[in-house]
Amino acid sequence: MAPATSFSRSVNVLHSDRLASSGALLIPARLIPADLARLAKFAGSRSLVLLTEPVEAYASDIADASRNLGANVLSVASPDIAGSVQRAVAEGHAVLYVPPSVIAPPVANLAIPRRNLEFLCNLHVPIQPIGVDYPHQEILSIDRTTGGAEVVYSVGPLLNPASEGGRYAEVQAALIDASSEAFAARPFLNISLGRALLAGFKQHGATGYVLDGLDGSQTSYAKIFAAAAALAELIKKETSQPRIGIALPPGRGGLVANMAAVLAGKIPVNFNFTAGKDAVESAMKQSGIDRFLTADTFVRKVQSFPWPPTKQLMFLERILPRLQPKIIKWLIALKLLPVPVLAKLLGISSEGGDGEAALLFTSGSSGEPKGVALSHRNIVSNVTQFALRLALPSEDKILGSLPLFHSLGGTVTLWFPIMQGHPLVTYPSPLEVVKLAELVDKHGVALMLSTPTFLRGFLKRVKVEQLASLKLIVTGAEKLPANLEEEFLKKFGKPVMEGYGLTETTPATNFNLPEPSSANSPWPVLPVRRVGSVGQLLPGLAVRITDPITEAEVTVNQSGMIWFKGPNVFKGYLKQPRKTEEVLQNNWFRTGDIGRLDEDGFLFIEGRLSRFSKIGGEMVPHESIEEHITRALRLEGEAERRIAVVGVPDDEKGEALVLLSTVASEAVKQEIIQLRYTLLEQGVPSLWIPRRLVRVEAIPVLASGKLDIKACERLASARGVE
Repeated sequence: MAPATSFSRSVNVLHSDRLASSGALLIPARLIPADLARLAKFAGSRSLVLLTEPVEAYASDIADASRNLGANVLSVASPDIAGSVQRAVAEGHAVLYVPPSVIAPPVANLAIPRRNLEFLCNLHVPIQPIGVDYPHQEILSIDRTTGGAEVVYSVGPLLNPASEGGRYAEVQAALIDASSEAFAARPFLNISLGRALLAGFKQHGATGYVLDGLDGSQTSYAKIFAAAAALAELIKKETSQPRIGIALPPGRGGLVANMAAVLAGKIPVNFNFTAGKDAVESAMKQSGIDRFLTADTFVRKVQSFPWPPTKQLMFLERILPRLQPKIIKWLIALKLLPVPVLAKLLGISSEGGDGEAALLFTSGSSGEPKGVALSHRNIVSNVTQFALRLALPSEDKILGSLPLFHSLGGTVTLWFPIMQGHPLVTYPSPLEVVKLAELVDKHGVALMLSTPTFLRGFLKRVKVEQLASLKLIVTGAEKLPANLEEEFLKKFGKPVMEGYGLTETTPATNFNLPEPSSANSPWPVLPVRRVGSVGQLLPGLAVRITDPITEAEVTVNQSGMIWFKGPNVFKGYLKQPRKTEEVLQNNWFRTGDIGRLDEDGFLFIEGRLSRFSKIGGEMVPHESIEEHITRALRLEGEAERRIAVVGVPDDEKGEALVLLSTVASEAVKQEIIQLRYTLLEQGVPSLWIPRRLVRVEAIPVLASGKLDIKACERLASARGVE
């Protein structure tokens, strides 16, 4: 253990006990000039040696800070630099690497160019990774955290030289892990969701607004707050249960209902009104609610929903007009009173932490829906992660059409706009692409969230100029087919930014970004987008990969089961400890998805474990097969999903592949034979080719846009053609 090191109160060092007392190469994940003097103290009693790039690789302030330290300097451009570093480490010196100036993604986990990090890994010396976070510089607009550390360093375990390959991936993952811990130490992330929303309403109440695309009405966030606060008083009187149900589509009503639930100190449960009766009733029973916020018109429209008795329903259009005097009172209060006083009047605590803040249910695409209890810390963290990486100006408008029971729809179109002040343009259905395009065009929307299934509709039914205002199109929920991405770019001239996340991660973990302009910068630009990937990890997230069969940990560049750790990762399923134990181990969450990290930190998803079949001892990916079949059948650019591959039990090989298709004719036997020949000619392994085909009227898809795996498996069990 290194000797005690003295730091000012403005510096917080996590895991200082990990600092080596012997020689080592210290690598900070990123760096500003002020870090150099602070990190120099990590040397303790050891002599400090700086390892630098050529002087032209640095901005003048970093170069000046390096010179002011007065330490010995080794340049990577020097002859025999590897030997020089090895000797310095062998002599017990602390060699501090000074990363070059770069243009990096906002709040980057790792801001060192790949080739530079590869060079460091090949020096064959012990490496001490150091994560870095600046909690006062990179913040949400409502973050008023005072005091505390200006910078947080997280010291990773000492990594000894590897005797074989894979060291780059080991160091890369260690730096990301250390950075995630530094970010997770932010005090702001422990604020309660209600307090964060109050701060958003106070700061953005006059400038932010929701434009309801269904009726064209525009309502300021101040009025949304006033209506929600008045409704919250009534909710407290109506129910003593900790949770309250909400069954509403995106729009002004859905926004008011969710805000009212939080301001009442209740846990909102947005129900999936498109799910089957059994799934909904299971969710209702699990959540233990006795009151629902909804609307008359919606109840009449969605008659298939298993509505509870009328006495349990609270109809917004009946209630809110009666609350008008109280709404006016709260509107005045928002204008005149500071946030702490408003919080006291509403009974909202400052700290939220791991307490349950919202309950969502998984889609049930591969089993019975599970209640995902998201904490205050989960939601505030994911809003912070998403907002900081996105870095959109507050005046940019967001299109909210994803269902509120969809995790991405909840985080990005409920909590995020209020906290950051983005105007929100809503519409109750993501399927009506013509109407959505009209809203984007009319109101100059900048950010649109969608899924590949919903995006297909834009290709044939929307005019190019209607999407001209969009700065960013983010898609998730299912894999973005390469042909769809190509067709969208070809028609609209706008790349689709694929992202990734799960309900259990609140949900966002990754997304690609548009390439930044580097015309006026002398510094290299680190990549922020990679086609085929789901993007780089958001700040605060760490990743590890395990073998899906043996569960042994492998390096992150190897394909395997993806695990996440971070402040947005949930703490467990509602009342299901056994299922929680299956996916959570020491705060690491097992996603159920197979993938790998590349050298620049981009995550590639190769399929969901439930979308793999083990045939003849080999893991066969359904989604990859679907891409080959899509090309073979020339289905690129189709507005709707036309095929799906599923696995069914097979006595001989364990599983057999079945192709569901809406394009097959009556002569399916001949068609599957012809498809087999075509795929073989394309180099597709014989093991990957479905031997059965089932004609279907439509491919089952959930409201979120995901493939309905359970329904597909039921169809595949029907008699097919061998």
